Amino acid sequence: MGPTLSRFFTALRARRIVGVRGSDGRVHVPPVEYDPVTYEPLSEMVPVSSVGTVASWTWQPEPLAGQPLDRPFAWALIKLDGADTLLMHAVDVGTAGPSAIHTGARVHAHWADQPVGAITDIACFALGETAEPVAAHKTEDARDPVTMIVTPIQLEIQHTASHEESAYLRAIAQGKLVGARTGKTGKVYFPPHGADPATGKPTSEFVELPDKGTVTTFAIVNIPFLGQRIKPPYVAAYVLLDGADIPFLHLVSDVDAHQVRMGMRVEAVWKPRERWGLGIDNIEYFRPTGEPDADYDTYKHHL
Repeated sequence: MGPTLSRFFTALRARRIVGVRGSDGRVHVPPVEYDPVTYEPLSEMVPVSSVGTVASWTWQPEPLAGQPLDRPFAWALIKLDGADTLLMHAVDVGTAGPSAIHTGARVHAHWADQPVGAITDIACFALGETAEPVAAHKTEDARDPVTMIVTPIQLEIQHTASHEESAYLRAIAQGKLVGARTGKTGKVYFPPHGADPATGKPTSEFVELPDKGTVTTFAIVNIPFLGQRIKPPYVAAYVLLDGADIPFLHLVSDVDAHQVRMGMRVEAVWKPRERWGLGIDNIEYFRPTGEPDADYDTYKHHL
């Protein structure tokens, strides 16, 4: 991060709040790095109070995972004393409910037990205009300034399934694998497409496929990463189902990762039926069948 935000987060780590003064004299909290009027970099940091006034608010009746509080609370735009812009944060009203908060309410910052140099160092705001006492030693910090923050991001996507996707997903929920083609001579695509990518013709016929196939290409994942559900090493492979003309990506297990190879014959291992849903993860992974490897010529055009 740049020097302006670095000073803001370093101050939060010491349980202090600072803003930055713009060319028009306004104090921005959180600080902006460039002047909204002149577009020049800003550097004049200004201490502000940890107490402020609610300018507007909305109620969060059912908190979501990762939000500041695990009980109903208010989101509020707060103008801290000494600031000219609004800071959005959570306001904890305890068990009083939404009737306890209103525009004009005075609130104060409630600090996290172990500040690290992030906006979450303000755990939330609470009703009342008496600032939480901050011990003198808490404001002194011999550590290096904060220059980086880690921001978790969660993304949820709502996807409207096409006619072909709907048939594929409903079949998966019944333990069947369904592809589609553009007629008796068309290529079979799995998962099914709305049209043949090679010809542009719409798919017109569904084809049920077996849950056995051939590994065409694969990768051994050795490096751990955030959010990883499987301990490395493990294998992600493209599996060409028997009767299909395009491979799809899935996991290969029940075999040493370094024993997986192109041409290996594999079969699906399904989750228990009571755990099936509308998704390819009904198949937990693929495992070797023990059959002889497929000849390269049988899948060389599907790599």
